[in-house]
Amino acid sequence: MGAVYWDLDGTLTDPKKGITESIQFALRELDLPVPPADDLTWCIGPALLWSFERLGAHDPEAALAHYRAVYTTKGLYDCTLYDGILQALGAIGADHPMHLATAKPHSYAKKITAHYGIAPHLTHEFGPELDGTRNDKGELLAHALDITGDDPATSVMVGDRHYDMKAARDVGMRFIAVGWGYGADDDLSSADAHVKTPAELAGAVASLIG
Repeated sequence: MGAVYWDLDGTLTDPKKGITESIQFALRELDLPVPPADDLTWCIGPALLWSFERLGAHDPEAALAHYRAVYTTKGLYDCTLYDGILQALGAIGADHPMHLATAKPHSYAKKITAHYGIAPHLTHEFGPELDGTRNDKGELLAHALDITGDDPATSVMVGDRHYDMKAARDVGMRFIAVGWGYGADDDLSSADAHVKTPAELAGAVASLIG
């Protein structure tokens, strides 16, 4: 039976408040322009070093340090679980092994999945190291497959952004695009399945990998 790999931010949880407020704090600390939260949602998904470069930080590492100073003390749990996600995880997990594959450092992600009751549904939780190792999600998925031994041809990635879909394609995995989260401006038309609500996830997974 194939495995299911889950994105975290924008797929299982809505992290907008914690992430955008922490970015705003970092930008203020560097005397850079501070966009409103609604103009920073594109930062939810990719590695933050890349986002800070686009936001004009001459030293993205310094920006990331300021971000982490407030995110780890306040923003980490300033998110919400999407309605119906735990039920979907329970239904899918009855038939498939499930793993996390997130662009958030795994040391942070594991605290969130434990706090919100996601962790008991997961066999492995993969994310980059704090030093940026495996920030590229394709590299992260390739590493995850090496650890789990899962066959990518019979596994699926679930996410909300084109970064998730590209990573799945990089390793030969199918991809389910969710209709919530922060991928509204991304071209996800070539996804293998699209779902509008968490209630549709189990059916989408079954249609692709049994």
